[in-house]
Amino acid sequence: MSILKKSDKNKKTEDIAPIFQWAGALSGLQKFLIFFVTIAVIGAGFYFFIFKPKFEKIEKLKQTLKTKKRTLVTYEAKAKILPQLEEKLKKLKEELNYAMAALPNEKEIPVLLTEISRAGTKTGLKFINFKPKPEQVKEGFYAVIPVSMVVQGRFHQHVHFFDEVSRLYRIVNINSISMQSTNGGHILNVSCEAETYRFVNKEVSNKKKGKK
Repeated sequence: MSILKKSDKNKKTEDIAPIFQWAGALSGLQKFLIFFVTIAVIGAGFYFFIFKPKFEKIEKLKQTLKTKKRTLVTYEAKAKILPQLEEKLKKLKEELNYAMAALPNEKEIPVLLTEISRAGTKTGLKFINFKPKPEQVKEGFYAVIPVSMVVQGRFHQHVHFFDEVSRLYRIVNINSISMQSTNGGHILNVSCEAETYRFVNKEVSNKKKGKK
């Protein structure tokens, strides 16, 4: 066995001996160039196959981290003003509800007209004419309902009537006022047009247009 091992070692030595002989025959410059090329090849392999992929991955992670940080800053800024936005939204809803309450819906119009008539009767006026006109849709979300009126009474009764109308919870405007005295100037016939408004549901309005 020992003789076989020695023969294997001798054979390996003989195989690499030419390499050592070739290397020993090289000049110092050639050895330096071979060493330099070997280092360059190893360095290039390390750079392209190990360092560069990891470096690019790290750079991508850095960019992702920067993007996440910017997003976080944006969300934090929005979170700070969120209570203010919620408060503004709450106020807008309250204002909308108030405006909606001042605009009666279609079912409440007869009640409102009755209130106007009752206000005139309360102040002692006599209604010569009280005629609602066709409504006019404005801006797509509300309609104007004009009411032509002729009322008879004394001056202070007319003033009281207009004051009562202005105190109604619903919006009512008095326009086109004209006066004519009778009975020696003690009684006034006042012609005017009262305008009230109602909220128009867009969906209902569109359905009505569709049916037409």
